[in-house]
Amino acid sequence: MAGFTGLSLTRGVSRLSVTQRKVAVSMAAVALGGGIWSMHFVAMLGLQLPILYSYDLLTTLVSALVAILMTGLALLILHFRARTPRSLALAGAIIGLGISLMHYIGMSGMELCRPVYTPLGVAGAIAASVVLPVLAVRVAYSERGRKNIILGTVCFGLAVVMVHFIAMAGTDFLPDGDAGDMGPALSNETLAILVTLSAFVISAAFLLTGITFAPSAEEGAAVAVAAPAEAPKAAPPLPWAEPVALRIPHEREGRTYFLDPAAVSALRAEGHYTMLQKGAETLFCPWSISEAEERLAPLGFLRVHRSFLLNPAHVVRFERQKDSGQCSVDGAEGLRIPVSRARLADLREALGL
Repeated sequence: MAGFTGLSLTRGVSRLSVTQRKVAVSMAAVALGGGIWSMHFVAMLGLQLPILYSYDLLTTLVSALVAILMTGLALLILHFRARTPRSLALAGAIIGLGISLMHYIGMSGMELCRPVYTPLGVAGAIAASVVLPVLAVRVAYSERGRKNIILGTVCFGLAVVMVHFIAMAGTDFLPDGDAGDMGPALSNETLAILVTLSAFVISAAFLLTGITFAPSAEEGAAVAVAAPAEAPKAAPPLPWAEPVALRIPHEREGRTYFLDPAAVSALRAEGHYTMLQKGAETLFCPWSISEAEERLAPLGFLRVHRSFLLNPAHVVRFERQKDSGQCSVDGAEGLRIPVSRARLADLREALGL
């Protein structure tokens, strides 16, 4: 539930204002990080040992904050930077390391009982915590559709659970009579109350997110109307009408503006919409990447990747990478635009290479 809530809360936020995006990312970080923490301590409540043990309150709190902050950092990369294979892998690895850190910090808070780790258990937990969240992020963010979010949710849930139990399989426990002195002790009974409250918040957020996740009747009708097979044929132009130059729409603060295509350097897919790159500005466009390609291809725009449409006139750097490539555009040199192998020849020809 936490994975679904966090990934759903950030769906479509790229078209929001910076402030609204920060709020959505913060809420998603609390959901994902809180879910990591809750899963760990739900499992720890099921741990039975022949000796008495409790938890240091401060260490337990730190473990929750680490999970939330690491997840928040990953979401900032995903929603405030260009999404490239490298940034997706980096965000997934950060979430994974947050899962491992949360687990081992939480375990270090045990009092009257000392966990002892095996090197194989630690290595296996860290490997799982990096590989599986990277997979979850790549699945959930390759496209921001409902199917991808659900598959990413499954991968995220498996990652959290597998890291915990791989780590626990490589953990032994020894009695330790010295209680920690960092903060008050937290009994299993008190911990159960905190975990219950956390689970309640996650469940409530899950329900609120879920009711807006499925397409409504109006939305389904709109998709049906927009389907190519059912789209009405365009009316023939009036004989006295002057041709109107194509302009690219973009939306800002509830208003629609129009841009000369020559001013746009690239378009990036964002679910059913696209983000325009105009110099250093990133603007929301209601066109899908397929519609943008159909309209802009006659003007020289190239589909260089399934998620990117490029205006070769704005390319300032091109780099060949084995069978693929990467380029940058003026005004946004930090944006790395991938070029797939199938599109490489077309771009090189357009650039005169």
